[in-house]
Amino acid sequence: MKDFINRLYQNHSLIYKVFLFIITTIAIVYLFPKGGGFGLDIQKGKIWQLDNKFAPFDFAIQKSSEEIEKEKEAIEERKQLYFKYNKGVFGRVKSNYLQVAADKIPDSVFEKYSRRRVIRFGEQLLNKIYKDGFLEKDDSKIAEPKQLINIRDGNEVKQLVFDKLVNQVEVKSLIDNYYDNSDYAALKTQFRTVFADVLEPNVYFDEEFTQKVYEKELNDISYTKGLVSEGARIISKGDVIEGRKYEILNSLKNEYRSQLWSESNYNWIVFGYILLIALALLMLLLFIKQYRPEVFEDNTKVTFIFFNVLLMVLLVTMVVRYKVEYLYVVPLIILPITLKAFFDARLGLFTHVLTVLLLGFIVPNSFEFIFLQIIAGIVTILTVSELYKRANLFISISQITLVYMVAYFAFSVIQEGNTDKLNFEYFGLVALNGVLSFLSLLLILIYEKTFGLISDVSLLELSNTNSKLLRELAEKAPGTFQHSMQVANLAEACANEIGANAMLVRTGALYHDIGKLANPMYFTENQTTSVNPHDELTPKDSASLIINHVIHGIELAKKNGLPDRIIDFIRTHHGTSQVYYFYMKQKESTPDFVDIEDFSYPGPIPFSKETAILMMSDAAEAASKSIKEPTAQLIDDLIEKIVSGQMKNDQFMNADITFKEIEMIKKVLKKKLNNIYHLRIEYPE
Repeated sequence: MKDFINRLYQNHSLIYKVFLFIITTIAIVYLFPKGGGFGLDIQKGKIWQLDNKFAPFDFAIQKSSEEIEKEKEAIEERKQLYFKYNKGVFGRVKSNYLQVAADKIPDSVFEKYSRRRVIRFGEQLLNKIYKDGFLEKDDSKIAEPKQLINIRDGNEVKQLVFDKLVNQVEVKSLIDNYYDNSDYAALKTQFRTVFADVLEPNVYFDEEFTQKVYEKELNDISYTKGLVSEGARIISKGDVIEGRKYEILNSLKNEYRSQLWSESNYNWIVFGYILLIALALLMLLLFIKQYRPEVFEDNTKVTFIFFNVLLMVLLVTMVVRYKVEYLYVVPLIILPITLKAFFDARLGLFTHVLTVLLLGFIVPNSFEFIFLQIIAGIVTILTVSELYKRANLFISISQITLVYMVAYFAFSVIQEGNTDKLNFEYFGLVALNGVLSFLSLLLILIYEKTFGLISDVSLLELSNTNSKLLRELAEKAPGTFQHSMQVANLAEACANEIGANAMLVRTGALYHDIGKLANPMYFTENQTTSVNPHDELTPKDSASLIINHVIHGIELAKKNGLPDRIIDFIRTHHGTSQVYYFYMKQKESTPDFVDIEDFSYPGPIPFSKETAILMMSDAAEAASKSIKEPTAQLIDDLIEKIVSGQMKNDQFMNADITFKEIEMIKKVLKKKLNNIYHLRIEYPE
């Protein structure tokens, strides 16, 4: 049992990766819509490369979503409006009118006018108001004035123009005009009061019945437009997939899917997805292990990569499931941008391509999608650089957006054969994709805090010499600060020469000696007097103080929250070299009792191009100060001696750096140091 636990502990990193691999595979399979296509790759405008295709069974030709949408719009435009007619209202209004008119019109009126004629005149107005119907006030804006509507009277329905109905806004002017143009104009005010008391609507908008009829018409829409008989030829080899052939092939594909579900092959589909997704993720893991071993060994970084793949899959599947027309709004180029910001272009592109291939299973027009996204990923990798320069990202995303638009235009022309059906809305969606791509800056910031990674944007902030730690270094150890600045300049120039991360190595160089803040006066560059504190110490103690500046630097860096990639420069800038001066001094006094381990830095040795550059630049800059009268030849010899010694002591064994790159670095160091000391050729007198 103990041996088993020990083996688990020893292989815990690998076990975690296996667990991460399984969880990511399950999550992606869960997100994917489950369906099958039986190998029918249908791309409009392409040539059918397979053999002649015959109908394997009878099936209906399905209408396209655009056709169905047009039919729905047509039904909406000719939507029938229904109103209820209450037959008993007019009789009640007429009876009430006679009663109210008798009560409210004074007898003095009838001394001048005939009672029968006055009452009869009002009845004629009632007949006019209720001839076609008196509408509720709130229903007056439901239909257009000249729109044909339906009036339901029991089981009978009659049609009339909407503006023939009288509404409560119109009835006031109708009463005024009726009396003004008659012999009874003087009675207008009295009868206006009478009609206000007795009038009530007898036509009401029947919203429930209207909606029921509308829904019935929608339900009656036919989703098919013909039948293909078994054995009928659908398409011949070499035919272009377009028009009716395209519609029939799509219908066959959908019929296959429906039969697939009816045959309950769900588990087989899931199993197939598991195999394909697991294969893609395995390729990603193997690539990282083979070409990025330092990333593979770091579980946090592997988790970060898998998380980003899963995030992109989640976004695309959600859009496909709920609003597929917005598919190209999803900013997939965020994936290569973020991976390039934290790792490198090759890993970013490889991961992006695998993710796009996975998404090709679930998106419509998969070939078009894969082509567009891979091209966009390549452009992203080629153009996005130095994210700390704000204009760079803007220019790069503009170029990527333009590539999207050009590629879409090309696909549209190929599929339709002309530009008549060009969907200009797509260009707006792509532009929105570009805008959303700027979220990569926010994501990079979040990832830095969450996963402890570092990008060029953070490196720029850290390299600011007004930061707290560097300002403290400048105040307490000014000599060390100046040395760090010089080393940063040398290292940056070397990194640019060989294509390494110049911003990273510059920032690492600025912080590589912060451990000297613990005892600044024990380092010669900070000594301003002739008094040397090492004179009071044994060589072994002096060496210990010098060596410990690495340990102190690591502690101080962690205390101030510096990223691990910067701390790596502090750890490795001396590798496993020796404090040679004090070693020789100890050897002079006690030649038989000297342990070289007491005078050696603990390491580790550099494990990247950047940390190797810093080691060479640091040693070269420090050693150049010991030359009392520097000449070009002396500096050349010094650089050769220092770098050769480091190589002889195997300091670059773990660094991914070539002999050619080391030679290029030596040339840069020689040139820069000659410039620093202003060395020129001697002119003859």
